[in-house]
Amino acid sequence: MLMIAVTDIHGDLKSPWKLAETIKDMERKPDAILIAGDITNFGTSKTAEEVLKPFLGLKIPVVAVHGNCDGRDVPEYLETLGISAHDRRVEVGGVGVVGIGGSNVTPFHTIWELTEDEIWGILRRNYHPGDVVLSHAPPYGTKVDLTRSSFHVGSRALRKFIEDNRPPLVVTGHIHEARGVDRIGNTLIVNPGPLFRGYYALIDIAEQKVLLMHL
Repeated sequence: MLMIAVTDIHGDLKSPWKLAETIKDMERKPDAILIAGDITNFGTSKTAEEVLKPFLGLKIPVVAVHGNCDGRDVPEYLETLGISAHDRRVEVGGVGVVGIGGSNVTPFHTIWELTEDEIWGILRRNYHPGDVVLSHAPPYGTKVDLTRSSFHVGSRALRKFIEDNRPPLVVTGHIHEARGVDRIGNTLIVNPGPLFRGYYALIDIAEQKVLLMHL
């Protein structure tokens, strides 16, 4: 199964259209597009609608979670579209995806923040063995949660859940400067980097291969 993973669009309207055109030209079309949050930059569902329009027009399954910087009505809008995976399990091509929107608690008191207990609860309620995890917040203590100041700021609950349950893939975002690929045991962890800067990832789940791409 081939997935395109994007995150941290932050209301940019150019990069989604550019990526959609790139997808149209691909010889092997992706089976799904995973969006790991911060679709807007504290914007409303109207902004989210404009951002998502090119992806929805591709007629490829889209699965998304909101980020900590999405506006109050964005999670409900994603649910209205039928693409939200927050606090639920959805299936795409026979692959389960469990989503965690928002982030673990930050010093900035952003719109959507969760306690570690809440993150743990979402995972315990929804995860089935072999599912992919789509989480705006990265797991703690990895290459993909490391800030520019060299602090690890990811979710400890997500880290513990990965260690205990060994999902095959976790797609994340949130930390713009921590674009990259890491592993916790056999679990592949991917932060595609912010799409507003042109970054995205191609992920072949069966082959456990990741290509970090730039538009």
